[in-house]
Amino acid sequence: MGYWKQLLAVDLTTGDVETRELPEEFLRKYLGGTGFTTKLLYDEVGPDVDPLDPENVLAIAPGLLVGPSVPTGSKTTFGFKSPLTGGYGKSLVGAKMGDQLKRAGYDALVIRGAADEHTTLVIEDDDVRLESADDLWGMDTWEVDDALKETYGGQFRTAVIGPAGENRSKISMIECEDRQAGRGGPGAVMGSKNLKAIAVKGTKGVPVAREDELEELNKKWRLETTGRGDTAIEGTGNPNVDVQYGTGEAFDAKNTELGIYPTRNWQSGYFKKAYDRLEDPDNDRVSVDPRYWTEEYVQTKRPCPYCTKPCSQYFEAEDTKYGDIAVDGPEYETQYALGGNVELDDIEAVAKANEICDHEGLDTIDAGNAISWAMEAADRGLLDDEHLDSIEADLEFGNADAVLELLEKMAHAEGELAQLLMNGHAHAAQELGAGEEFAIHVKNQAPAGFEARGIKGMALAFGVSPRGADHLTSCLYALEMGGDFWEFENYDRKRMDGKALALKALEDLMTIYDITGVCKFTRGITLAEGVRELVNAMTGFDLSTSELLTTGERTYNLSKAFNIREGFGREDDRLIPRLTEPAADGPNEGEAIDEGEYERELDRYYTARGWTISGTPLDETLEELDLPDVADDIGVTNELAA
Repeated sequence: MGYWKQLLAVDLTTGDVETRELPEEFLRKYLGGTGFTTKLLYDEVGPDVDPLDPENVLAIAPGLLVGPSVPTGSKTTFGFKSPLTGGYGKSLVGAKMGDQLKRAGYDALVIRGAADEHTTLVIEDDDVRLESADDLWGMDTWEVDDALKETYGGQFRTAVIGPAGENRSKISMIECEDRQAGRGGPGAVMGSKNLKAIAVKGTKGVPVAREDELEELNKKWRLETTGRGDTAIEGTGNPNVDVQYGTGEAFDAKNTELGIYPTRNWQSGYFKKAYDRLEDPDNDRVSVDPRYWTEEYVQTKRPCPYCTKPCSQYFEAEDTKYGDIAVDGPEYETQYALGGNVELDDIEAVAKANEICDHEGLDTIDAGNAISWAMEAADRGLLDDEHLDSIEADLEFGNADAVLELLEKMAHAEGELAQLLMNGHAHAAQELGAGEEFAIHVKNQAPAGFEARGIKGMALAFGVSPRGADHLTSCLYALEMGGDFWEFENYDRKRMDGKALALKALEDLMTIYDITGVCKFTRGITLAEGVRELVNAMTGFDLSTSELLTTGERTYNLSKAFNIREGFGREDDRLIPRLTEPAADGPNEGEAIDEGEYERELDRYYTARGWTISGTPLDETLEELDLPDVADDIGVTNELAA
C-alpha cells in the first residue's frame, strides 16, 4: 500500500518509546505529510494546551511520495501548536531527515512531553533512544550538525535548533541541513521540550504498491520537470522554468514591472534604491537582484532530496566587509525580508544576515519584518532610549550593521530591543503598546514578499491562511502574476473581486502538494492529474482527481477547525491595515485595497468553503468531508448560521 502503517511515538517526560499501528482508514483519509500532522495535531492537542507546554506535540511526517525517487518528492511536514500565532502550526522543509525517517520504517513521528535534561532523539531503524545533549546546548545549528555526524556517523540526517530555539523565541526555526522549517516558531517547541536535536538513519527500502508503474511515472516526470519532455501543459506557461536564479528568478519583474516587492516595512512595493545605485560608478556593492550576484558568488547547488528543479543557490564569499560567508540562499523571501524591507541593497549584507539566521535558528521572514518594524518605530520616535541604547549601531533603514547586530542579539535574548523583537513584531507592538498599525502580519505572522496592493487577491490569501499570513498555502500569486493558471484564466491582479473561488480551489490543490511532499516549484507541470497518478501508483488506492482534491479540502478544513476550537474568528482573517494606505511609489503608486471590497470577497470565500459568515465550517460541510467528530466539536447548522 505504500506505507509502513507505523507511527513512532516518543514521550520525553517519561522516556517511553512506542510504535503504533496506523489503520487503513487513517491512511486513506489523510494520505501523508500535512494530512497526517494535521489530524494528529487536532486529536492530540486541545485548546487548553499552551504552545510551550509539554502537552504540545511536535508531529513530523514525510510526504507520501518522499522516498521512492519521485521528482522533487522531498517535503516533510512539522506540525505543532504555534507559539507565534497560538493556533495551527505547520512548516514544510525539504529535509533529508524526513527521507531517513521513512527509510527507518515510520510514516510519522509524534514527540510530546519535556525532558528533564538537554536531549537528542536518535532513531536508527528500530533502535530509538534518548541521549544527553548537554554538550550540544548553546551550539549553533551547523556546529550541532557537525557534532552529531562526528558522534553517530555521516549517514545520520538531522533536525536541530540553535540558540533562538533554546531561548524559546516565537520566531525560531528548525534547521535541517541547509533547509529550514521556519514558520510559526517550531524551534521554540523543541526548545520548550529540552530537545536540541533529532538524528535519524534508515536502511530499509520504501514500500510501494505498484513499483513498475511508479518508476515509469518517475521517468516521465523527470523529463517534464527538467524541461526535456515533449509536452507543455496548456495554460501553465513553459514547463522548462529557468532556475539559474533560484526562487528569486522573477525578482526584477516583481520589483520594476509589477511593483510587488515589499520595501521599507511595506511602505512601498518598489525598491528603487537597488537599481538607481547601479548607475553609480563608485558603488562597489552588488545588488540583491540575483541577476547580478549568482555568477560571482554561486559555484554549486545543494538541492533537496530527489530534486529535479534545483532552486538552491549556495552563496560563498571570503574576506567581505562582513567576514567570510557561506549559506544556501538567499532565497527570494530572504532577499525581501532582509533586503528591501530593511533597505539593504548589498547582497553580501543580505547573505550574511541569512547566514546568521540559519546558524542561530531564526526564521528570516519574521526576523526581517521584526527589524523593519523596529526601524519604522524608531523613525516615528516610538522607541525609548533604553531600547535604542541596547544596540551599538544606529537603528535606521539601510544600516546593515544594525540588522546583523540585532539578529545575533535576538537569538540570544540580549538587550532590551532584542528581547522586544525576538518573538516577532506583532508581539513587540502589543508589548510596546504602539506601532500595531504598521506591524505587517496576520495572526501574528509576517507575510511573504508579495506586496498585495499590486496583487490584491494575495491580501485575501494572507488573511485566511490558518497558519498565519502565508503565500504557499494557496500559491494564488502564480495565477495573479500571470493571469492564467490551472483551471483559471484572465485574472486581473489589481482587482479584489472574483478571487474567492480560485483561492479556495488553489488552497485545496496546494494542500495536496503538502500531503504528498512534491515541491510546489512543479505546480505548473504536475498539477492535480500528475500528482494523482503518482499517488495511485504509490498506494494502489486508485483515487479519482476529485477524491484526491477532497483529501486536500478535508485537511484544510481540519486546520481551520483547529483554529476555531482555539477561539479564532472572522476578525483573525483580517486585512493588513497598511494595505489600505495608497502605495508610496513604483508601478502601483496610489494603489490601495478597499476594506469594503475585502470584506465582500471574504464573504464569498466563506460561502465557497461551505462556512458561515463568521468563518465556521457548517455541519453539512464537515459531514460531506467525512469529519463527523469535528462537526460535533465546532460545526454549526444552517439554521443556526441563518
